[in-house]
Amino acid sequence: MSKRHAFVTGAGSGIGKAIALALAADGHAVSLAGRRAEPLEAVREDIRTLGGEAHVCARFDVTDPEAVEQGIAAAIAKSGDIAVLVNCAGEAPSAPFEKTDFALWQRVLSINLTGVYLVTQAALASVRRAGNGRIVNVASTAGLTGYAYVSAYCASKHGVVGLTRALALELARTDVTVNAVCPGFTDTPLIDGALDTISEKTGRSREEARASLARSNPQGRLVTPEEVAHTVSWLVSKKASAITGQAVAVAGGEVLGG
Repeated sequence: MSKRHAFVTGAGSGIGKAIALALAADGHAVSLAGRRAEPLEAVREDIRTLGGEAHVCARFDVTDPEAVEQGIAAAIAKSGDIAVLVNCAGEAPSAPFEKTDFALWQRVLSINLTGVYLVTQAALASVRRAGNGRIVNVASTAGLTGYAYVSAYCASKHGVVGLTRALALELARTDVTVNAVCPGFTDTPLIDGALDTISEKTGRSREEARASLARSNPQGRLVTPEEVAHTVSWLVSKKASAITGQAVAVAGGEVLGG
């Protein structure tokens, strides 16, 4: 248990996978948490192929307090106290506000915001024991500004940023830092759903839909998962020990002045 232990939710694909790979490359033992075992096991094999250490924590539903408690306890038993906690599990459905029914609203808030609360509360004592603990919440530029047709998502991610700032102040006199990263439109499987919705509602092709999302970034492109992962890697390093309570946009300048 000599390696620092990193626990990453939503680690099976997209940004979560990229973060897990980056933290493993930095020398962490990584717990890969998510609901489905198969993608997590594939990430574990990638990490092991590169000479790293990883443990799969499947059936980890961030909306289920019992599953969260059990998963955190099992990960600590396997790899020691959690020095780095990354909350990345999330969902981003779209709908006009008037068609955002209570079930959709509740599901998005439960996964994206309450999930961060449940996982962080379950892991915090361990993070504090580990020393020089780091908590990074993956929010979104939707936590810094508004977007039409994703009101539940925007509300949840604004909540994540607010929770990040509040907890950072509570822990400011400890050696635990709490930050958020706020990616813009990122080239992950999650964006496929957005492309489908845009195509369905506007009649544009997926390529045209992708180009429209890329134009929201002043750099004229989608962010890569690896760029988000590099930011997380820096935030959890000793070099960033004075950085806490921040919401770092990884978005090519998209929210400047927002």
